[in-house]
Amino acid sequence: TATYGASYVALSTTPPRDFRIRYTEPNSPASTASGGQPNFERGSRILQINGIDLVNTNSQSEINQLNAALFPATAGLTNSFTVEDPDGMTRTVSLTSVNLSSKPVNRTRIIDTPSGDVGYILFNTFSPFASEREIVDAITEMQTAGVNDLVLDLRYNGGGLLAVASQLSYMIAGETRTRNQVFERLRFNAAAGNRNPVTGETNNPIPFYSTGVGFTVPEGTPLPTLNLPRVFVLSTGSTCSASEAVVNGLRGIGVEVILIGNTTCGKPFGFYPTDNCGETYYTIQFQGVNGQGFGDYADGFIPNNSPASFGVRLPGCQVRDDLTRELGDENEALLAAALSYRGSLACPAVSAQATTAVGSAEAGFSGGGIPLRPPGPSTLETNRDMTMPERR
Repeated sequence: TATYGASYVALSTTPPRDFRIRYTEPNSPASTASGGQPNFERGSRILQINGIDLVNTNSQSEINQLNAALFPATAGLTNSFTVEDPDGMTRTVSLTSVNLSSKPVNRTRIIDTPSGDVGYILFNTFSPFASEREIVDAITEMQTAGVNDLVLDLRYNGGGLLAVASQLSYMIAGETRTRNQVFERLRFNAAAGNRNPVTGETNNPIPFYSTGVGFTVPEGTPLPTLNLPRVFVLSTGSTCSASEAVVNGLRGIGVEVILIGNTTCGKPFGFYPTDNCGETYYTIQFQGVNGQGFGDYADGFIPNNSPASFGVRLPGCQVRDDLTRELGDENEALLAAALSYRGSLACPAVSAQATTAVGSAEAGFSGGGIPLRPPGPSTLETNRDMTMPERR
C-alpha cells in the first residue's frame, strides 16, 4: 500500500479543519528524522499541503488535491506539508510515498518503576497474518524482561483475526489459568442448535490457543507466557471487536482487566468472510461470548468512573486520548494514568491540555463547508475474523 507511514485523525473535517498526526509507522518517511526530529510528530496539525490551505479551503478542486496528497495512490509521489507541532512551532517537510505495510506491533517498551518493570505494547491490529509473529515476539520480549505488569495499548486496534486474539489472551494469562478453559463461544440463532451453520460442523468453543496456529508462527510452536493475574488495557472508541474479545475472554477466566481511556466501540459480533463470484462478503453471523456465557457489550466496555449511562463497567479510569505526547511516553495521559492507578488504585486528574480538542481521537464536524474525510479502516480491521490457516 502506498503511504507515508502516518495515521491521521480528523478532529474537524470542515473549515476550520483540524487534521492531526495520530501515530507514525517505524522506518517510514513520516518517522524519518529531519533536522533532528521526525518528519511527522504525534499531535502535529497539518496546516498546508503543497501551499493549499487545508484548514480553510472550500474549493472542491483543492479538496481533491489535498485528498490525493494525503492518501497517495502510488509510491514515489512527493508532497510538501506545513505542520504545527504540539509545542507551537511551524515547519515544512517534504515526504515521498512508499509501498509499506503497517506493523501490527508499532512499538514496545520496558518501563522501570520502583515496584518492578512494566511492559508496554502498542498493538494496532490483529488483521494481517503478520500479527501472529509480531505479538509473539513482543510478549517474548516482555517475558525475557520479567515484567510484573503489562500495559496493552489497544486504543487504535479495531480487531482482526480472532485466533490471534485468543493467542494473546493465553500469553497474558498463562497456561494454568487457561487450561481447559473457553476463550470464546460463537452464539448463532436458536435454530442452529449445536451446529455452526456456516461451516456445517459442530459448534465447538474456541480455546485459548497455546501454540502457533500457522499464520506466521509455525503450527504447534509453544507460545511464551507472562502468567499475569491482571492487565491494563488502553482504549478509545476505536477499540473494537477482536480487541474487545481479548477483554471479554480474559474476564471470563477471572483475569482482572483494568480499562484506561474511553468506552470501547461495542462490537461483540463477527463473521466468516465468504467469497462469491469475485466478491468477498462480510455479513454478521454470530455473537461472541466468553467462557461464562457473557457477550452483551454492544454499548462497549467503560472505565468505572465514566459518567456514561450504558456500557459494561470495568475497573479503571476515563482519560481522553492525549495527542500532545508520543505513544509509549510515560507522561502521555493514558499510560500515565495506568502507571498511577497501578500503585494507587486511584484515577489521576486529567490535565487541562489533554482535555482540549487535541485530546480527542474522534473525527468530527465543526460546521458548514466541504468536508475532507480520511478513508475508514477496512472491514477486516474492525471485526472478528474467523479465518484460520489452510491445513495441508
